[in-house]
Amino acid sequence: MLVGAVFFPLLGASIAGFFGRWIGDRAAQWVTVACMALAAACGMTAFVQVALGHAPATVEILTFLDVGGFEVSWALRYDTLSAVMVGMVTLISTLIHIYSVGYMHHDPTTPRFFAYLSLFTFMMLMLVTADNLVQLFFGWEGVGLASYLLIGYWYEKESACAAAMKAFIVNRVGDVFFMLGLALTFWVFGSVEFNAIFAAIDQHKDATFAGLPAYEVICVLLFLGACGKSAQLGLHTWLPDAMEGPTPVSALIHAATMVTAGVFLVARMSPVFEWAPGALALVTVVGASTALFAATIGCVQNDIKRIIAYSTCSQLGYMFFAAGVGAYQGAIFHLFTHAFFKALLFLGAGAVIHAMSEEQDIRKMGGIWRKIPVTYAVMWIGSLALAGVPFFAGYYSKDFVLEAAFAAHSGVGMYAFVCGLLAAFLTAFYSWRLIILTFHGAPRADAHTMEHVHESPAVMLVPLLVLAAGAIATGAVFAPHFIGHHWEQFWNGAIVNAPHNHIMHAAHEVPSWVPLAPTVVGLSGIALAYLLYMAMPGVPAKLAATFGGLYRFLLNKWYFDELYDFLFVRPARRLARMLWQTADARIIDGVPNGAAAIAADVARGAVRLQTGRVANYAFVMIAGLAVFVTLLVFGAAR
Repeated sequence: MLVGAVFFPLLGASIAGFFGRWIGDRAAQWVTVACMALAAACGMTAFVQVALGHAPATVEILTFLDVGGFEVSWALRYDTLSAVMVGMVTLISTLIHIYSVGYMHHDPTTPRFFAYLSLFTFMMLMLVTADNLVQLFFGWEGVGLASYLLIGYWYEKESACAAAMKAFIVNRVGDVFFMLGLALTFWVFGSVEFNAIFAAIDQHKDATFAGLPAYEVICVLLFLGACGKSAQLGLHTWLPDAMEGPTPVSALIHAATMVTAGVFLVARMSPVFEWAPGALALVTVVGASTALFAATIGCVQNDIKRIIAYSTCSQLGYMFFAAGVGAYQGAIFHLFTHAFFKALLFLGAGAVIHAMSEEQDIRKMGGIWRKIPVTYAVMWIGSLALAGVPFFAGYYSKDFVLEAAFAAHSGVGMYAFVCGLLAAFLTAFYSWRLIILTFHGAPRADAHTMEHVHESPAVMLVPLLVLAAGAIATGAVFAPHFIGHHWEQFWNGAIVNAPHNHIMHAAHEVPSWVPLAPTVVGLSGIALAYLLYMAMPGVPAKLAATFGGLYRFLLNKWYFDELYDFLFVRPARRLARMLWQTADARIIDGVPNGAAAIAADVARGAVRLQTGRVANYAFVMIAGLAVFVTLLVFGAAR
């Protein structure tokens, strides 16, 4: 069961990938779906057994590396943290696989798509069940590779190829820091096994590296690696462009895999982070800044998938600043609930795109809610959960994150609390801006498109309804376990809070206005969206014209892409061109090519002497003989 949850997706990927052309498209689809369903059954059983039944386990597979005295095992670590992630990943991925059967129905290479999708899931499961940092890094790089393949799945589109390359390269920047953190961890602890590291925390508290506390350096490096995977401020630029892949890919990346890996890493390494207050302050500030930054951009985007993508970036910021103030359990709880309503929003957006003949610009939609009522209803549910409206899933997890930030009683905690409240207001605003412009008002699409607007088939609607149930219920059902008063029993040591960290208890004792504040600002954001886009639909255009500079600044994503293009891309291209034209063409190619050219010239000169005429040869012989005789005579005379 514990092994099946991880390896069934690999089995499905292998069958679809290697034998898809022989078994056919439909068979490849349903084989991967069946394997994912088996994985989900195993994953949820593991959750019940390990997390709810308090029975952690480790399954040894084989020796992963054995070089000299360095040995790393390939083992599946099942504690509560891993069980939560495995159950969530397998269930969400199964629903996305089922949805994809309908969404990718007309795609000519569906076996390849489903093989990539299952491979992506397998790599994420390898990551979350890792028993050591090397195995975790294997899954870490695996999800990076799978995301590259899926974002660039439609490789005939130049924009898709560029987006895949961008995601791959930006993530490599973060991965450099991860590898440095891994190496320093081994240098300090003498091991990469989690059990060995955590058992030696007290022993190495005073260790230093380059004159700095070693724990601080390790945690900062690991967090910078997490920033790449989880698209935090500075390394976030790949995430919106990842929308070039098929919509199910976007749902999988944003809900269950890839971007959640960074949050998982911080939670997994919580025993070390607890003794690195400087690193935790950095995590808090970056997470809070990302939450607000991404929310501001989401307010003006017009691509339905990009709006939801920036929402993911913002919600990841919430998860990180929760971890930064020491409430790792709250971060994982928000990750868990977010998976359901974010997958619901992305797949709902896919249903809208499917209904609108592949149109993604919300300015070209409107007036379609009666034609696709089920999609409209689930998008409402997903948006209510995202906005943190009582009593949907996001209400429980997001509110706890904000309460924990307030309860931290520190400068960075208050900064996170304020940024989180502002982001909650903007989140509600852009969510209802999306709903109003997409579903309400006069139709803005052409008559032909409107004529063909239709509800999605059952194979797409059933996963949406299951996710909608999750977006409603997961918060209320699991809050008592994840963050309730008996959270220590549930987590059973999988996430560690140091003796000086009382944040989980303090978060339940904040003033009464603190839990109320997110709901108030969320409802205010919804009211503002209704006011601007329903009651006074002409006002947004006037505001955009009046505050044109600010509008363009947000529309162009704070000009991060342009800044990076100026600072990194152009200089790199100039350097590459110089190295090509000078070092490569003139030196590396020039020296041997020049020597070859000289030899060729000498050969051509020698060839000219060989005319093939006997008279020429006789003349040369006589002339040579005359020169020889002359030299001989002059020599004898001397």
